Amino acid sequence: MVELTEIQKKLMAEVADLHKIPEGAYNFRANSELAGRNTTANIDIVSKADGTGIDIHIKPGTRNESVHIPVVISKSGLKEVVYNDFYIGEDCDVVIVAGCGIDNCGGQDSEHDGVHRFYVKRGAKVKYIEKHYGSGDGSGKRILNPVTEVYMDEDSVMEMEMAQIKGVDSTDRQTVAELKKGARLVVRERLMTHGQQEAVSGYRVTLLEEGANADVVSRSVARDDSRQRFDARITGCAACKDHTECDSIIMDRGTILAVPSLEAKNVDAELVHEAAIGKIAGDQLIKLMTLGLTEQEAEEEIINGFLA
Repeated sequence: MVELTEIQKKLMAEVADLHKIPEGAYNFRANSELAGRNTTANIDIVSKADGTGIDIHIKPGTRNESVHIPVVISKSGLKEVVYNDFYIGEDCDVVIVAGCGIDNCGGQDSEHDGVHRFYVKRGAKVKYIEKHYGSGDGSGKRILNPVTEVYMDEDSVMEMEMAQIKGVDSTDRQTVAELKKGARLVVRERLMTHGQQEAVSGYRVTLLEEGANADVVSRSVARDDSRQRFDARITGCAACKDHTECDSIIMDRGTILAVPSLEAKNVDAELVHEAAIGKIAGDQLIKLMTLGLTEQEAEEEIINGFLA
């Protein structure tokens, strides 16, 4: 195992809110090397035989436990692909904290592509938190391309909080989910781009059986010359419900493209999509500026509240 540098510790704090070793199970990865691991009686973490990632096994009935699996990169030019598989047993109630931070002070691109696959058994509840962050003053890009696959059995619940607020030059986030009878998926995505950054966020959610329910909400801000694309395709195959929402603020010369797609394969499938793109309202700015804020400070307050 390697010892974390001060820069890597800062990245850990940014992406996983870790200022010390957490309780419970964890697996820390730094510059493609293992930097720490702990298992518990109910949660086991095993390296894949081919070295491409880890398997996390959570025993049925496990409650009030957590798993932290952050990744940090502080080496310019490093590129990696990691596959992590989560097997969550029946009637669990657990929190999983992931995330990746890249500090690139060199001239070569650094990239992390993480593929996370979740197999959520009947009646299990999972809260998944994933944050992406970039820093460093080098000319090399900070690239993150996460793939999340979720396979949900009957009456399971998956809550996903995904945030990317600063420093990532290019990202292509793809989320695939399949829900069986009575399963519920809740997604809250927060995204901000600036400079020349590009971000793609794609969702493919299939409601397979009766009573499946999905609620996918994305809020984003595009500043400077950055570009964003939100692409959601929801398919209802039974008597099910889905609500998908894309709400965006566009600033400066930013570009935002929202591509909603709903496909009903059953007469009782209830699918709803809402999309709104607009600028910051002038009356909001004026109200805050009358309280003593500058225009820039007022903008920041509005954006922070929007992305909260």
